Amino acid sequence: MSDIKITITDREGVAHEVDAPTDMNMNLMEVVRSYELAPEGTIGICGGMAMCASCQCYVQSDHQLPEKSDDEDAMLAEAFFVKDNSRLGCQIHITEDLDGLKVELAPAED
Repeated sequence: MSDIKITITDREGVAHEVDAPTDMNMNLMEVVRSYELAPEGTIGICGGMAMCASCQCYVQSDHQLPEKSDDEDAMLAEAFFVKDNSRLGCQIHITEDLDGLKVELAPAED
């Protein structure tokens, strides 16, 4: 049972260093929601099914992440504010390898 440190920059530009458990099968979107780093109803709208891109984030550290699934790739192809380092938070599962991960939440779709 161990936690890792993740730095999440919210949509107002404020960086939050949070503890994320590696033993609860959580993903990054769930961590953001548990710390209330985005207004209710603006992140994880589809429940983590890679179907809405509301949890899009920009990976700012050099961590090796798993390849994007076809579903994630397709969703990002339709999303707004996509960058080369965009990923869906719901598809980034919290593991010990991600200690020190730095991400920024993408702007909400207006």
